[in-house]
Amino acid sequence: MISDLTRVLIPAATAFIIGILVTPIITHYLYKYRAWKKHPGKIAFDGTQASEFYRLHRQNEVKAPRMGGIVIWSSVLLTILGIAIIAKFVPSVKILELDFLSRGQTWIPLAALIIGSAAGLIDDLMVIRPNKDGMALRLRLFFVVLLSSCAGWWFWHKLGVTSVNNPFGTPFELGWLIIPLFVLISLAVYASGIIDGIDGLSGGVFGSIFASYSIIAFAQNQIDLAAFSAAIVGGLLAFLWFNIPPARFYMSDTGTMGLTLSLAVIAFMTDSLGGGFGIAVLPIIGGLLVLTVASNIAQIVSKKFLGKKLLRIAPLHHHFEAIGWPGYKVVMRYWVLSIVFAFAGVIIAIVSI
Repeated sequence: MISDLTRVLIPAATAFIIGILVTPIITHYLYKYRAWKKHPGKIAFDGTQASEFYRLHRQNEVKAPRMGGIVIWSSVLLTILGIAIIAKFVPSVKILELDFLSRGQTWIPLAALIIGSAAGLIDDLMVIRPNKDGMALRLRLFFVVLLSSCAGWWFWHKLGVTSVNNPFGTPFELGWLIIPLFVLISLAVYASGIIDGIDGLSGGVFGSIFASYSIIAFAQNQIDLAAFSAAIVGGLLAFLWFNIPPARFYMSDTGTMGLTLSLAVIAFMTDSLGGGFGIAVLPIIGGLLVLTVASNIAQIVSKKFLGKKLLRIAPLHHHFEAIGWPGYKVVMRYWVLSIVFAFAGVIIAIVSI
C-alpha cells in the first residue's frame, strides 16, 4: 500500500524530471525558429507606447524566446498520461495507486490547463511573426469567458455545486449564479497573468500558489487533485530552473493562460465540492496576483480621472524596477511574500475545515 503522501510527491518529482529532460529539446527549437518578439515594447491600456517598459526590457524581449510555458504543461501532461498508460498495461497494485487521472478530480482542471495552454500557444505563435501582433485582447477574453462558462455550467449542472463556503458563517447559496461567479473569478485570475514580467517571477509565485492548493486538496482527502496540483508545481520548478536570470525563455501566454484557468477550477474544487474554502482563500494565497491586477487598475483610474500616473509603470513589479530595484531583488522579495501569503491561506483553509 502506497501512502497518500507518496501518491502526491511522486507525480511532482516525475513532472520535474520530465521538465528538466524535455527543456533542452524545446529550447533547441525555440531558438532555431527565433521564437521571440521581433520588435520590443508594448502598448499601454490607453493605446500609447509603454516607454518605461521599453526602457527596461527592450533588449531582453528580442533575445529570449516566448513559449517557455510549454515546459510546464507538457511535463504535467506527460506525467499524468504516462502514469495512466503504465497503470493500464502494468496493472500492479502500486502502479494503479499512483494513477491520478480520475473523472471526479482531475479531468476538469487538466482540460482547463491544456485548452488554455493551447489558446495561449496560438497567441504566442501570432506574436513572434514579423510585424504582427498577438491575438486581440477581446478575443482572448471571449475565449476565457466561453471556457469558464462551460466549466461553471459543469460545476452547477453536473456536480451540483450551488454555493460558496464561508469560513465565518453559513455558505452563500447562489444556485445557477455559480456560473457567472466562476466566469468572474476566471477573468480575474487570468488578468493576473501579467505577473509574468521579470525573469523567475511568475514561476516562483505560481509555484507557491499551486503548492498551497495541493496541501488543501490533500487535507480534504482529494488525493488525485492534490497530485495534479503537485505535478504542476513540479513542472513549474523545472521551468524555473531555466528561467532564473538570465532567463532562457519566457513563460508567456501558453503558460499563464493554462495556469490561471486551471487555478480557478482547482479553487472551486476545493470549496463546497471538497468541503473546504478554496474560493475564500484564493485572494489570500494569490495575494500577489491580486496586488498585480489592483496596481494596473489603480494606474488606469489615476490616469483617466486625475490625469497623472500613480506608478512609474504598471503593474507594481515593473514600478519597482523603474525606481531602481534590480530585477532579482524584486523577484526574491515577491517569492518571500508569495510563501507568506501561501502559509496564511493554507492555515485558514485547513483550520476552518
